[in-house]
Amino acid sequence: MPDGWGLDVHPVLQQVFAARGVLSPLGAEYRLARLLSPQQLGGIERAVALLSEAIRDDWSIVIAGDYDCDGATGTAVAVRGLRMLGARRVDYAVPNRFVHGYGLSPALVESLQPTPQLIVTVDNGVASIAGVAAAQARGIRVIVTDHHLPGEQLPAADAMVNPNLGGDSFPSKALAGVGVMFYLLLALRASLREQGRFTASNEPDLSVLLDLVAVGTVADLVPLDFNNRVLVEAGMRRVRGGRGHAGVIALVEASQRSVATLCASDLGFAIGPRLNAAGRLEDMRIGVECLLTDDPVQARRYAELLSSINQERRELQAAMVAEAEIMVSRAADIDAVGVALFEPSWHAGVVGLVASKLKERLHRPVIAFAPASEEMPDELRGSARSIGGFHIRDALAMIDARHPGLIARFGGHAMAAGLSLRTEDYPRFAAAFDAIAREWLDDDHLQAVQHTDGELPPGAATLELARQLRAAGPWGQAFPEPVFDNLFECASWRVMGERHLRLSLRDPRDGSVHDAVMFNAYEGTPPPTVLRAAYELVINDWQGRESARLLLRYIEAV
Repeated sequence: MPDGWGLDVHPVLQQVFAARGVLSPLGAEYRLARLLSPQQLGGIERAVALLSEAIRDDWSIVIAGDYDCDGATGTAVAVRGLRMLGARRVDYAVPNRFVHGYGLSPALVESLQPTPQLIVTVDNGVASIAGVAAAQARGIRVIVTDHHLPGEQLPAADAMVNPNLGGDSFPSKALAGVGVMFYLLLALRASLREQGRFTASNEPDLSVLLDLVAVGTVADLVPLDFNNRVLVEAGMRRVRGGRGHAGVIALVEASQRSVATLCASDLGFAIGPRLNAAGRLEDMRIGVECLLTDDPVQARRYAELLSSINQERRELQAAMVAEAEIMVSRAADIDAVGVALFEPSWHAGVVGLVASKLKERLHRPVIAFAPASEEMPDELRGSARSIGGFHIRDALAMIDARHPGLIARFGGHAMAAGLSLRTEDYPRFAAAFDAIAREWLDDDHLQAVQHTDGELPPGAATLELARQLRAAGPWGQAFPEPVFDNLFECASWRVMGERHLRLSLRDPRDGSVHDAVMFNAYEGTPPPTVLRAAYELVINDWQGRESARLLLRYIEAV
């Protein structure tokens, strides 16, 4: 048992923290003063010097973002932050995935009119060799800020800030793209302060940007190490205190979440998908504009539009997932370890979500492909999602090394990646992907395991513990929500909607009965009479009255 916890911290919460490596209250003390220093980031001095010069000499600056939530929030942070620090001519450009491709591409550079003096990338650029070269050919300086893993060759940017570059000594490699940009702004402010450009009374407060940092960090599924938890918790405190940006508040309300009780899962499952939908189906400028406006009425209009786009995305995704499941069930090579799927009618903006759903159901790495666009039927865009033990970007690098020219472009992380290839090369790629998966994965990797924090003691599933668990976050990637497992008797049950279950579960140890729900679980048969359930202890807020509830993640008959 960890030492030093006060009597007001529930013993169960102490055990939960200990299982995640937090052994004292200090590890759960998310004060901004405990953030890692920006000066530890490699390349930051050169980037700060260029931005300082740009502000002093009134350069025109374009922020080159990305079309996902991390990129949108990072773009908004960059535009707002640079304006706060004195830049007067700051604009942004976000590529349309169907027109410009990914990142700072030559096509995106060519579209920038009039020609800016400086481009600052956010959440992209480490692989933009041709794009950086195209910018410099037009006389444009380029600062790359990114967090993606680098390839063998780096772009010849004027400055580059990325904690995942080889040899970078920054202690946390988990910063999202928006986090890297926030750190660059902190370092820039410190430099401008040293130059005497601020007085004590007019120095900008960059903490106002933290709600945007929180949204992008959680939505991008980067590991919530201590440093990221500090950033996310600070951002959520701003929103819960009514100090969030108009666009963030509008998105929270449009998703029918509570501003007062906002938690990290709300950012990941409600806010992030709405912003991501714009980049998948429409134009991410809609999402960025929602985050840049200070007009609550305008923010609500953008949030409603994003919700509408997200609903369209959900319907398209459901249809594509259904088609993918039929393809898998009919496939002769159903035993494929690395699963590749392609359907000419699929939408390139949604294949990542298809890959994610199939990965969850098959527990195998999955890559889903669609035509790059109607104008480019001979090129496929693929989106990959992986499982533990299979570094998907490294796998693509290995395929690229073994089969030169097979993959046109690729990039990403351990658990997610993107790539392009010629349509005619799809069968050869699918075989190569399955081959590398068979090499790197064994039967143990392919078994889905539900990890839990063990049984809750009799009488522990209380509203007080549920409140402590919620307040102890942020929970998320690599710092998972507490999940418990217990034996129950099903006292009663009913169906909510078409597929959701509402149950009363009796603990045979003391006879206590607990309210429980399980979403998308009803398939026409009743739940077991005696069952073991893995569940989260959550708060049910109904008409202003709070009660403890079990949110079931998995059940099996006993």
